[in-house]
Amino acid sequence: MLVLVAPGQGAQTPGFLTPWLELPGVADRLREWSAAIDLDLVHYGTEADAEQIRDTAVAQPLLVAAGLVSAQALLDGMPKEALGAVAGHSVGELTAAAIGEVLSPEDVMGLVRTRGRAMAEAAAVTPTGMTAVVGGDPETVTAHLEKLGLTPANVNGAGQIVAAGTTEQLAALAEDKPEGVRMVKALSVAGAFHTHHMAPAVDALARAVEGVAAKDPVVRYVSNRDGRVVAEGGEVVRRLVAQVSSSVRWDLCMETFRELGVTALVEVCPGGTLTGLARRALPGVTTLAVKTPEHLEAARELIAEHAAGTVRQPDSSR
Repeated sequence: MLVLVAPGQGAQTPGFLTPWLELPGVADRLREWSAAIDLDLVHYGTEADAEQIRDTAVAQPLLVAAGLVSAQALLDGMPKEALGAVAGHSVGELTAAAIGEVLSPEDVMGLVRTRGRAMAEAAAVTPTGMTAVVGGDPETVTAHLEKLGLTPANVNGAGQIVAAGTTEQLAALAEDKPEGVRMVKALSVAGAFHTHHMAPAVDALARAVEGVAAKDPVVRYVSNRDGRVVAEGGEVVRRLVAQVSSSVRWDLCMETFRELGVTALVEVCPGGTLTGLARRALPGVTTLAVKTPEHLEAARELIAEHAAGTVRQPDSSR
C-alpha cells in the first residue's frame, strides 16, 4: 500500500522551483495560478531569498503550487488506484485535497492564498512562533508545554512535538526544557499556527470555502485532525477550515498508514520532512522524497509496482 504525502510550511528553500520550470507546461501553469491569486509564484520559487519566502502569505501558496506541479508530473498517466491513501501536513492537506480530487487545483490555489494571508494577519497581532521539541516522553513533554502556556501544535511522532505560543512563552521553554528532551529548536515560521491565535484565520477561510464545490475523495484521504480516513468531500473541507487553529496529529496519520498496511511512502516536492519522520516511525517502509524532477522516475517506478501488484517486500529506504 503506497501513500502519497505533501509537506507543510517550513519545507521551502530558496530557488527550489527552478528545476521544475524545465518540464513542459509547468511555467505556464504557474503563471496562470500567479495571475489568479495575484502572487508571482515563479519569482518567489526561483529568485526570492529565504526571508521573503518565510512570509506566511507567500510560503503557503508556494508550497501548495510546488506540491501540485510535482504531483501532476508524477501521476501523469498513472492510475489513482495505485495510491492507497493521500495525506498532507498542515497546509499540505490542501495539496492532498487536490490530489484526491476533492477540490480542483484552481480552487485550492485560491483557498491557500486566503489561508496564507489570513494566518499572516493573525500572526501579526501578537509576537508568536513555533519551536520543535525532540525527544522525551510525549505525555511529559505535553504536560510541560501546557504548564508554560504553550500548545502542542504539531504532534509529529518519531519523538517530535512542535510547541507554539508567544515569544515569551517560547523563551521560557528554551530556558526550561522538559525532562528527557534532546533538543529544542526554533522554527522558521512567523506565527503560532494551529493554536487559538489563528482563530481569525479560521473565520476567513470559512467564508472562502462557501460556494466551493467539493467531491468525495477518489482515494483514501487521511486527516490531520485525528488520523481518520475521511470519505465525504464536505467533511474534508470542514476539517481543512478547522485545522488552521487545531493541532496537527501527524503521529495519528502515521498510525493509520500502518494499520492500512503501508509498504511505501512518497513525498511530493519539496520532499524530505515527512519521509524523515516515516523512516523513524515506520521502519521497513520504503520512502522516497521528490525534491527535483530527477526523482520522478524512481517515484513512478515505485507507484507502478503498486499499481501492478508486484510490490517487492521493502527492506530499506530509498
